[in-house]
Amino acid sequence: MTFVDDLQWRGLIQDSTDPDELRKALDGDSITFYVGFDPTAASLHVGHLMQVLTARRFQQAGHRPLLLVGGATGQIGDPRESSERSLNPPEIVEGWVGRIREQLSPFMSYEGDSAATMVNNLDWTGPLSVIEFLRDVGKHFPVNKMLARDVVRNRLESGISFTEFSYQLLQANDFYQLHVRNGCKLQFGGSDQWGNITAGVDFVRRRGAGPVHAFVTPLVLKADGTKFGKTAGGAVWLDPAMTTPYSFYQFWVNADDRDVNQYLRYFSFKSREELEELEKATAERPQARLAQKALAEEITALVHGPEEARQAIAASQALFGRGSLAELSADTLRAALGEAGLLTVRGELPTVGSLLKEAGLVASANESRRTISEGGAYLNNERITDGEAVVPETALLHGRFLVLRKGKRTFAGVEIVK
Repeated sequence: MTFVDDLQWRGLIQDSTDPDELRKALDGDSITFYVGFDPTAASLHVGHLMQVLTARRFQQAGHRPLLLVGGATGQIGDPRESSERSLNPPEIVEGWVGRIREQLSPFMSYEGDSAATMVNNLDWTGPLSVIEFLRDVGKHFPVNKMLARDVVRNRLESGISFTEFSYQLLQANDFYQLHVRNGCKLQFGGSDQWGNITAGVDFVRRRGAGPVHAFVTPLVLKADGTKFGKTAGGAVWLDPAMTTPYSFYQFWVNADDRDVNQYLRYFSFKSREELEELEKATAERPQARLAQKALAEEITALVHGPEEARQAIAASQALFGRGSLAELSADTLRAALGEAGLLTVRGELPTVGSLLKEAGLVASANESRRTISEGGAYLNNERITDGEAVVPETALLHGRFLVLRKGKRTFAGVEIVK
């Protein structure tokens, strides 16, 4: 199977400017490509992984990545369907550029013939005067074509500023500049960027350069129609301070059965044969969630490292009595308990029975006593036999945490603050 065949089998090419020429370029000698990320927040989120990991595939196939973090375009913002963006101060954007560059760095290799390079479009956009921009860039863009872009057309009634309207010119100029400076011959991005990306291909041609190529990956939606990468708590971030590695792992392990096989093709680096075998095993034993667990482990290890992935797996098992709570780090334990609901208790240690009620595992003191007498209550995975006993100091995990469980699957966390 050729590299392009693998990309198509995985569903990673939705549209391309010239499929036959793209195949010739990618299945031939090594080429330089670029993919861009605008710093519109302090972190990338899982929606960006489609582009990050596709870039990683290209490098592994011998092609040279240019990872563009938009210090210029991040100050402008691509037009949104709904309303005008709020402009972030330049110093904020500059800080986000640094953070996102650090996040991208571990996914690539910076040595050898296909070494990756980080670039910032502020380097060539910042020095441009308005006159130079209008003469050298704006002259090549027919307004009627710019107005035909869906997001622009949809905003015409509600209003769109010249600032957002001009974003397409900035991105198109990025492709031209990278072609001239770095020999870049390919750009890719998400399908929502198709208009901007093809404008770049056309601009390179109008400037008498090229040929260059482009393709877009599909928009990832969940089977229920909701946006990929969103949870009840908001976006799933790559920054561990914004989304803990445990929560990140849980996002993937809770993937819908209808979605998980496609997620594996998009995001996993397992071979086609391995993925087809995993799909078959999952279909035979759907209750085991083999595909979800394999995906969650692989992606968590890629983003947060193997040790954090191991901790997340251990926490998932230990909370339900299938592993040792003592092996979990304080950060992992707190993150896991926070997902279930973490009760804070201040002062003296309470009785075990009262904690069951305070943590919301039972509705009343009578239910607490009944649950304990029937053998269905657990403290740190040990069955509770005396609800009137005060929690011993020695039971506190990391000196402050307790794990309460009712039955096999209902648990809650307690944090003792003295």
